[in-house]
Amino acid sequence: MARCVAFFLSTMCLVSVITAADWNIMNQRMKSTKSSLEITLKNYCESWRMNVELNNIRDFTVVPSECTSYIGKYMGGTQFTVDAEATIHECTLYLNTLCDLKKDGKDAWIFDIDDTLLSLVPYYKKHGYGGETLNVTCLEEWMTKGKGTAMGSSLTLFNDIKNRGIQIILISSRKEHLRSATIDNLVDAGFYGWKSLYLRSDEDGFKTVQQYKASVRSELINNGYRLWGILGDQWSSIRGLPTARRTFKLPNSLYYVA
Repeated sequence: MARCVAFFLSTMCLVSVITAADWNIMNQRMKSTKSSLEITLKNYCESWRMNVELNNIRDFTVVPSECTSYIGKYMGGTQFTVDAEATIHECTLYLNTLCDLKKDGKDAWIFDIDDTLLSLVPYYKKHGYGGETLNVTCLEEWMTKGKGTAMGSSLTLFNDIKNRGIQIILISSRKEHLRSATIDNLVDAGFYGWKSLYLRSDEDGFKTVQQYKASVRSELINNGYRLWGILGDQWSSIRGLPTARRTFKLPNSLYYVA
């Protein structure tokens, strides 16, 4: 009898362990699909990343733990570079073919800063590639040290736009107290010659990032600027009214900013 009880308990324990280990994001995804195809972890993580870019997955606070390695390899790898360069190519094609510049000082282009001009990947590399809940204090301390690295294809576009005589407007969700550190980091990385740099004031803290950036664009338009384009890495940088005549988004699945 004792042996039977022991065998039963050990069996239940094994089943419990298997069940707990079996319950993960991959298995739940596989159970929910009607496809007979075998879904690998890479398939799932690529699908997750793609749906972030399509803005189907929103308001996430962390990258799924199963996907942090995959996202890290993508953001720091060749495919990200190719994808970013393709975005910049489309910006250049648009400038060459569809922009009737007046060259009166009112033609303007808007850039975001973080992961548009300056890469934050070095920071996120040390913090689980988005697998950790964001510590704003820690991130801002890192920003004060000017460690953001230049995004090469964005620097090429930045200089091209500057050489065309288009006014460059920088609109960032960074806070005003980071202005000096941000300017130093931008210049050190090769970004200089912009017209205006907008950072969030204390009053802007009551707005979402999308609302804040839209309000800045409204101000620019009221001042007579023609906004030919926006380049950013977050949907909140390009959505909301008023907006530019064309918007372009760089890939970024490390974090979500609303």
